[in-house]
Amino acid sequence: MQLVQVKRREFLRMIVGAATCWAVSAAAQQPKMPTIGVLVVESPGSEQFKQQLREELRKLGYVDGQNIRFELRSDQGKTARLSELAAELVQLKVDIIVTWLTLAVTTREIPIVMGLAGNPVETGLVDALARPGGNVTGISGVTGELGAKASS
Repeated sequence: MQLVQVKRREFLRMIVGAATCWAVSAAAQQPKMPTIGVLVVESPGSEQFKQQLREELRKLGYVDGQNIRFELRSDQGKTARLSELAAELVQLKVDIIVTWLTLAVTTREIPIVMGLAGNPVETGLVDALARPGGNVTGISGVTGELGAKASS
């Protein structure tokens, strides 16, 4: 359980780092509040994920509605809606998109952070696990055997 907590914290730090970089970049270009788009598949862990994301950001001084804004989208158990919800976030021009258990987002303009997604190579989101390229980072649900093949 502690190992999972450490990985979760590392993941949240990665999100915060990416959001901060994009927020600074966005602030230099236009005076708007940085926005994090969050796209989740409803599952037993999705509420905990959303709460931890907000809490970790709050610990770093980012408070929803004060100096950062969240645009939360959930499939509410209807995975067929994920592409539509992802398109909404892209249309809103959020500064970064964080996904939880989904790879429904396909945009090259907005950075994407995957949280426990499936195999991003199979879905075409990244070119390869060893060198994903593009604007995607995060954690995938690829098994150790497949991960070893990707790094060789």
